[in-house]
Amino acid sequence: MHWYEKLNQYFPVEEMKSKEHMETLLKERPEIYHKDEGPKHVLMYVELEDFVFVDYLFVSKEARGEGLGHSLIEKLKEKKKAIILEVEPIDYEDTDTEKRLKFYKREGFEHARSIGYSRRSLATNKMNELEILYWSPTNDSEEKIFEAMKKTYNMVHTYKDKEFYGQSYQPVDEVLKKRKNYEDLLEDI
Repeated sequence: MHWYEKLNQYFPVEEMKSKEHMETLLKERPEIYHKDEGPKHVLMYVELEDFVFVDYLFVSKEARGEGLGHSLIEKLKEKKKAIILEVEPIDYEDTDTEKRLKFYKREGFEHARSIGYSRRSLATNKMNELEILYWSPTNDSEEKIFEAMKKTYNMVHTYKDKEFYGQSYQPVDEVLKKRKNYEDLLEDI
């Protein structure tokens, strides 16, 4: 099965880039957009000077529990850069969302609680809320993660979006928002 079909069957339509979008990124942005593919996995990621953004990580059901996901994350950690990714909030009707979050927590990822992410899907026109998780070897601040997410959104998520989808995604400042953190909320009370 083609790598795109594997991703398309696993990820919700609201989160998927088109095949053309991803193939164009691989072809036109090979210095930053990468694919690591094997018989049991597909990893699509962005690597910039100071961080790695995991666009998609798929491990086949048959390979789950074999440590393949852990190995792929370890390979990225060896780059000694912050690793950032988006995940769906836990949906108790979809056990994969909880398993995915537990996997990343086991791998040492933290929840960027001060970053809000909400984007309208061009495929369904529905708002898609995602959580930002990150791992950092140097304890990067959530402010640095926020700036990296904005860079990723502008360089990758919206790359030639009008050409691929007939319309543009929302501007980055509408999609990514700084939330007040818990301590700030307590001070306001």
